[in-house]
Amino acid sequence: MSITTHSSLSSVSTTNAASAIGPYSQGVKVGDLVFVSGCIPLDPASMQIVEGGIVEQTERALKNLQGIVEASGSEMGKVVKTTVFLKSMDDFVTVNGIYAKHFGDHKPARSAVEVARLPKDVLVEIECIASLKD
Repeated sequence: MSITTHSSLSSVSTTNAASAIGPYSQGVKVGDLVFVSGCIPLDPASMQIVEGGIVEQTERALKNLQGIVEASGSEMGKVVKTTVFLKSMDDFVTVNGIYAKHFGDHKPARSAVEVARLPKDVLVEIECIASLKD
C-alpha cells in the first residue's frame, strides 16, 4: 500500500485491488472522504478479466473496491455512496443480490445505470465515496 500526498490530496494505492489501467489513482483521499475510482473485474495478480459472467465479475469488482476502501483507512460500512455501471440492466437483480451480500445491513446511497460500453468490455464497474471518520 502507498499513499502519495499533494497538499490536501492523498492518492491511495494497494496491491489488494487491480492497478489503475490509465492515468488515474485507485483512490483519492481529501479531508474526511475517500473517492474510489471505478473498479472493474480485473484480477489484481494477473490483471486479466476474471472468467465467468456477471456473478464472477461483480464479486471481483466489489473485492477490488473493498481493497481500495480498506487501504485508504476506511471500511465498507463507511461507504456513503456508490455508482454501479452495468452493460445490461437485465443483470440488475443479480448484481443487487451480490452487492447486498457485500454490504450486509449497511445501505449506502446508490445509483445504478446501464451504459453502452465499459473499459475492457466488462459487464460491470463500481465506484464509491467512503468516509474516513467513525
